[in-house]
Amino acid sequence: MTTHPAGKPRQAAIAAWIGSALEYYDFFIYGTAAALVFNKVFFPASDPATGTLMAVATFGVGYVARPLGAVVLGHIGDRYGRKRVLVFTLLLMGAATFAVGCLPSYHQSGVLAPVLLVVLRLLQGLSAAGEQAGANSMTLEHAPAHRRAYYTSFTLSGTQAGQILATAVFLPVSALPEGTLLSWGWRVPFWASFLVVVIGFVIRRRLDETPVFERQVAARGTARLPVAVLFRDHWRDVVRVVLASTIASVSTIFSVYALSYAVNTVELDRSAMLWVGVLANAAALIALPLCAALADRVGRKPVFIAGSAGCAALMFAYLGAISAGSYPMVFGVGIVLFGIVYSAANGIWPAFYGEMFTAEVRLSGMAIGTQIGFAIAGFAPTIAAAIGGTGAGGWIGVAVFTAVLCAVNIAAVASGRETHRVPTERLGMRAADTGSQPAPTP
Repeated sequence: MTTHPAGKPRQAAIAAWIGSALEYYDFFIYGTAAALVFNKVFFPASDPATGTLMAVATFGVGYVARPLGAVVLGHIGDRYGRKRVLVFTLLLMGAATFAVGCLPSYHQSGVLAPVLLVVLRLLQGLSAAGEQAGANSMTLEHAPAHRRAYYTSFTLSGTQAGQILATAVFLPVSALPEGTLLSWGWRVPFWASFLVVVIGFVIRRRLDETPVFERQVAARGTARLPVAVLFRDHWRDVVRVVLASTIASVSTIFSVYALSYAVNTVELDRSAMLWVGVLANAAALIALPLCAALADRVGRKPVFIAGSAGCAALMFAYLGAISAGSYPMVFGVGIVLFGIVYSAANGIWPAFYGEMFTAEVRLSGMAIGTQIGFAIAGFAPTIAAAIGGTGAGGWIGVAVFTAVLCAVNIAAVASGRETHRVPTERLGMRAADTGSQPAPTP
């Protein structure tokens, strides 16, 4: 009888948490800057409304590169190992982010400035394409079968921590005088990514490859072209993940559109709105593992669907509170919406999506499926800014748009099979392969 090395779920979860926090600090400081200052630094020739729309659009550009990055990094991760992907994504993200802080403004170099900004945002998108899929695959394949959701949720906890750090860094920066903020103050959070790269590189170089991947290599080797196997055997699940991943639109609309709408349209206090994000993400750090632990007991689908339906309803309340200028309501609803209810879906998907695929194509399946869905989410703030009105009820169209996207991901999740009781070795397999498991797709 062959014995297999045991996984190291705690070490993998901690490494994924820290790495994701550092990686997504880089990614989210861009979103905050896009909402608060990029319209004046890189697009000042436009009128204020158009400048804001163009600045928010550059946030979405980072998601355009994600599907391509998912194919490339998914191939590397499924053919050569999860660890290589995690080290590469961190280095690329850190270098691109540091370079953003060194860019000249529009007044200094004209149209070259926004062009370079878009190029660097594309590089950030390439990096992010493999980050979560790699970290999720790593933690899922180290975790015991009955706690896969709990351990994989630490990747998303790290992401939320990165968003807290990114927002917290902008709190003192945003309080600077306008001239100082627009000249060099906004650059400081980007320059700080150098430290991010050093710390993250040391941590991820010490990661062990997963025992599941090593057993896959020892028993059957790796596919020459994992993406070909993926679309031959799992294309329905890829489509399902794409549609389910539109839940991320709740995050981008909350973090980018709602922030810009509150500060630039309703003219609420900038620091107060940043604090809404900090407190909501702090609440998410507690809610994510709790929701994931619940999903290990009752299943992935009911927890995910409940969270998505709650987000659809609460977005109306949150945008309405912003429009009314009620700070108590903005804080209360914002924390419940993004910190607790969104966590019910956000904490489940790392396990739920990964469990649809075999180890042979898991990283590719998660990366490609999520990054196409996240590309839609990345442009959700741009679409929201375009359809949102300027009157008292201008936010209603955006809330309806968010609810429609939530309905799409609810339908996708409901169509999948429940996987929380499937052994790790049988994940993604057909009934014919396992002799007892139901087919992974209808």
